Amino acid sequence: MKTRTILTLLLILALNFASGQLNCSKYYSFEEGASFQYAMFDKKGKADGTADYKVTKVEDSGSKTYAEMTIAYKDKKGKDVFSTNYNITCADQGIKIDFKSLMPTNMLEQYKDMEVDVTGTDIELPNELSVGLNLEDANVTINVTMAGINMKTMVHMTHRKVEKQETITTPAGTYDCYVIYSENESQIMGMKKTFPSRLWLSEGVGMVKQETYQKDGDLISSTHLTKFVR
Repeated sequence: MKTRTILTLLLILALNFASGQLNCSKYYSFEEGASFQYAMFDKKGKADGTADYKVTKVEDSGSKTYAEMTIAYKDKKGKDVFSTNYNITCADQGIKIDFKSLMPTNMLEQYKDMEVDVTGTDIELPNELSVGLNLEDANVTINVTMAGINMKTMVHMTHRKVEKQETITTPAGTYDCYVIYSENESQIMGMKKTFPSRLWLSEGVGMVKQETYQKDGDLISSTHLTKFVR
């Protein structure tokens, strides 16, 4: 159960990383102190929680910009579930997310009887997007050791492609977006499951909407931008 909880949180963070924006990126021109709020819904459209993001620190170093983001997640009843910080690097070619920094450390403090190691390749998003563009794959591996037992969880983000352009409306406003498709394969204790997803990304805003599906295309969950404050 603990492994599944960690995987769920990592998927939420990984799919929502585009909410961060940085000064050196076309899509992510950002100011320290800017904040976003996302509402999450289940397959029936019922509220399933909220996630609040904030840019807490931005530093320039040579040709790169480094930013620290905070995220606080609440369940559908408004109860605090976890909060954490994670890091983003931006260079002229686009942004990268640091998978190791995605682990919600304050949540893991509850599980002092286990060791958790996270490795993987960064998720990359270039500055120049166009319909039909193929994007690099990404992956993360989580090794959990507890009482001498090793449990491995792997998530592979593959078939990443800019699918189309679309204008959508959320409670935060109306946005022109690129739609990015990917397939997210999880392997937990040898069991594989694939969850396709779509990400709506708007220039100067970041992630506006995200949907996750069953392999057959049925909707599992969705996330919508509800607040955006510079």
